[in-house]
Amino acid sequence: MASSSAAGAGSTDPTAARRNNTKRPKYSKFTQQELPACKPILTPRAVISAFLLVSVVFVPIGVAALIASRKVVEIVYRYESKCIPPNVTDKVAYIQSSADKTCKFSLHVEKHMKSPIYVYYQLDNFYQNHRRYVKSRSDEQLRDPGEEDSTSACKPEDTANGKAIVPCGLIAWSLFNDTYSFSRDNHNLTVNKKGISWKSDREHKFGKNVFPKNFQNSSIKGGASLNESIPLSEQEDLIVWMRTAALPTFRKLYGKIEVDLNEGDSINVTLQNKYNTYSFNGRKKLVLSTTSWLGGKNDFLGIAYLTVGGLCFFLALAFTIVYFVKPRQLGDPTYLSWNRNPGGH
Repeated sequence: MASSSAAGAGSTDPTAARRNNTKRPKYSKFTQQELPACKPILTPRAVISAFLLVSVVFVPIGVAALIASRKVVEIVYRYESKCIPPNVTDKVAYIQSSADKTCKFSLHVEKHMKSPIYVYYQLDNFYQNHRRYVKSRSDEQLRDPGEEDSTSACKPEDTANGKAIVPCGLIAWSLFNDTYSFSRDNHNLTVNKKGISWKSDREHKFGKNVFPKNFQNSSIKGGASLNESIPLSEQEDLIVWMRTAALPTFRKLYGKIEVDLNEGDSINVTLQNKYNTYSFNGRKKLVLSTTSWLGGKNDFLGIAYLTVGGLCFFLALAFTIVYFVKPRQLGDPTYLSWNRNPGGH
């Protein structure tokens, strides 16, 4: 019996050993959800007050945003079909030909437009957000003059005639190439094309020592050509185009007219209609626009604020009526667990 007891005392319980060897997490109030927390009691008065506060803040902001948007003066002219001669039946063949594509028309200024007046081109049904299109570029090549051969991501526009294309990729290849010139009373209106791109793009994404090379030298040209003596950091039309749009309808800044346009003025536009949107049923528009403290013309922000503010006011009114017409007995908050036992154990 003694030997048996000794053997039993010397034996080890496997379950106890596993329990002792288990790495238990270190205790903390965070893991045990015992940190101090705000536990407000949403009484009817608190809820009604919160809804009223939101409505009081949002409605004036919505009204101000809507007024600012309505003060913006815009002139929008769609021209992709009007700038095709009436006897042309094959629009794609015409736009790809070497025919003279000069188009002239007039824009009527209905309200005073204070400078600077921003000139945009708008494209519809153009999917710059397509995955393969967005990936077809080389940021290393755009920044660093030593990375001219970094064209692996630019296919099919990576090389031409056995040499690397700078800048490579479908985005650069499809650079918008319609041009606009404006006149008023037989006097030209200068379009300032400096500073139309993001400063961060000019200084960090496009190199000052990177110059276009072998660009638009393939058999099929996609858009505008680039001056090979000007570095990419100064090619602002390219920089604006390379910042791809998220939606199939987008505007990009072409330049700025830095004189006022008066009510009743007639602006003569001479346009070179070269960009091919006819292959994919795209639409082209010329936009002249002023700005406000909120930016361009966009009613969405003001309508959104007014909608949320109005909805909160309606809910506050509904809860107030219910509260007075059919009140409900509230429970005693002293019976809540965190009030009875602040430690949470």
